[in-house]
Amino acid sequence: MHIVRNDTVEVLAGNYRGKAGKVLSVMPKKGQIIVEGVNYVWRHIRPSPKNPQGGRIQKEAPINASKVLVICQNKDCKRNGKGVRTRNKLGEGATKIRVCVKCDKPIAAPVER
Repeated sequence: MHIVRNDTVEVLAGNYRGKAGKVLSVMPKKGQIIVEGVNYVWRHIRPSPKNPQGGRIQKEAPINASKVLVICQNKDCKRNGKGVRTRNKLGEGATKIRVCVKCDKPIAAPVER
């Protein structure tokens, strides 16, 4: 999958088109991701010992990973701050790194995987 947790992505389609957010979780088998602040849904909570009142909460729902692009953080890139396609490239020591298709610079690696 071209997206990993903690990436900053731009939504390409749907009601949240044009919005950007941080990836909270990735579900590669389903091909879906959860993006912070995107695709909110209401969940009805039954009263329980933890939540005695019950009620409704609003939370993010998964969206398809094909509907987002990683945002290039490189200042010299002509697509800086916008979604770009990524490509895998061999780095030092035969490790795979993701690079921006436009500027060929590495995408900022997330702190935590």
